Amino acid sequence: MNWTIHQSIVIHQLRVDSVTNSSVVQIGTSGQISSLSNLYNTGGFTGPAPEPVGGSPELVVPLPAPTP
Repeated sequence: MNWTIHQSIVIHQLRVDSVTNSSVVQIGTSGQISSLSNLYNTGGFTGPAPEPVGGSPELVVPLPAPTP
C-alpha cells in the first residue's frame, strides 16, 4: 500500500539547546531514518594527541577510559 502525505509546516522559532554526535532533528514525517556515523583521520595521525602545554587546566576535559 502506498501512502501520499502532504504537509504544510510553519516554524516561527526553532531552538536547539544541544547538538551531539548522531543527533537528529526531524520536522514532519519520515518513512525511515537510517543512522550514519563516519570517522575520518584527515590529518594522518597514528598516535594519541600530545599533552597540553600551558594554558588553563579548566579547559582540559577528562574522558573516560575506552572499553575493550
